[in-house]
Amino acid sequence: MDQSQAPVLEALAAFHANPPTVFTPPGHKQGRGADPRVLAVLGAEVFRSDVLATGGLDDRTGSHGVLPHAQALMAEAVGAEHTFFSTCGSSLSVKAAMLAVAGPHEELLVGRDAHKSVVAGLILAGISPIWVDPCWDADLHLAHPPRAEAFRVALERHPEARGALVTSPTPYGTCADLAGIAEVCHAAGKPLIVDEAWGAHLPFHPDLPQWAMDAGADVCVTSVHKMGSGLEQGSVFHLRGDLVAPDALKQREDLLGTTSPSVLVYAALDGWRRQMVQHGRDLYGAALALAADTRERIGALDGLRVHGRDDFCGPRLAADLDPLQVVVDVSGLGTTGYRAGDWLRSHHRLTLHVCDHRRISAQLTHADDPATADALLHGLRGLAAAADTLRPAARVRVPDPAELRLPQAALPRDAFFGPTEQVPPARAVGRIAAEMLTPYPPGIPAVLPGERLNHAVLDYLRTGLDAGMLVPDSADPDLATVKVAREP
Repeated sequence: MDQSQAPVLEALAAFHANPPTVFTPPGHKQGRGADPRVLAVLGAEVFRSDVLATGGLDDRTGSHGVLPHAQALMAEAVGAEHTFFSTCGSSLSVKAAMLAVAGPHEELLVGRDAHKSVVAGLILAGISPIWVDPCWDADLHLAHPPRAEAFRVALERHPEARGALVTSPTPYGTCADLAGIAEVCHAAGKPLIVDEAWGAHLPFHPDLPQWAMDAGADVCVTSVHKMGSGLEQGSVFHLRGDLVAPDALKQREDLLGTTSPSVLVYAALDGWRRQMVQHGRDLYGAALALAADTRERIGALDGLRVHGRDDFCGPRLAADLDPLQVVVDVSGLGTTGYRAGDWLRSHHRLTLHVCDHRRISAQLTHADDPATADALLHGLRGLAAAADTLRPAARVRVPDPAELRLPQAALPRDAFFGPTEQVPPARAVGRIAAEMLTPYPPGIPAVLPGERLNHAVLDYLRTGLDAGMLVPDSADPDLATVKVAREP
């Protein structure tokens, strides 16, 4: 195929060149009805390009095949057999993938370090999760993706499981042995879904970790807005092999997705694919060189430790690391990542990626350059110099792995939709959670609906909140009360 083409962008340019008089949504009619005060902030071009996908960009019957053409180009660019665009983010795409593999009361192997969107998929579909424990670094208090051996054991114990789902890379950049996990799944005739939301860039440079399709995954979900040039909510999911039917995957996406997709998001996905095919290797080569230099410079600052493969990768840890996620341990400054991140934003206008009880991280992409790297270094030097003002930091009591892992006592759907009550944390110990309790970012739930609560995890969340953690998806974000299943 001609990868210099960009069908969505070309169709949009044709629409602009010979604009029809429209009597369809959107009601602003390409910006003519937009409030001038809104135009002053957003720009007229946003509204000018906000057109219907069917009946605007293409005709009523889609006879020009604009979107299928763009999706086929994307599939060829990354070596997939089928590709689907989503304008509802990977939070929708991963749900569609799950529903294409497993149904109500069917089992699905899931790495317990899954994003909250995966848990939402379990709730909506009534899938019975078989949790696969991640690799837990008890010294650094950090979870890495589960090993292939853990999936093998889980499949032996649950041979009726419909498939498996693993998250790789994690928001910290650590990667699973996807080839090993795919081999385990395929030996049992099961499909592997990879939530690769943080890895849209991986196919485009050989020095980046292996991407899911090359590793043998059946379905791969990527968030192009995270590490690529897509607009927010721009997501793509890819399919290979015959273990998941393309029509089933597309129908599940139709079931969950919007009937009014954003052409702006489609156009950005289309343009990003062309950019990566033509220039991706050079762009990410430069990004990797910048990341290596930035890591070295940060490592020279007192009180800061930049984590690399030596810290995160090994036989009982992660299989690989995306070096573009620059993870910095600030515990040597005597403060928390929460406080450090807030200080950097308020004093240096730096917005960081993940801030946890001891770390901050900066996500570098092909859009970064020496100026942005210098701004990061300048801010971190200031942080080190101001460390005295950030002490004493509230202590977050992170449980041991055995205490952090809560037993699943009920289906997530049953606990979430069943009768519930709000109780103080002291009375929640031993009760079945009826909500997600998710430190955010990165959005990995500490508590899932259906899990039996213990004192250690509730104490972790309580002390985390006191230190600056956010738990935004709970019914009571302050955790004065916790939603639990009502008992007879």
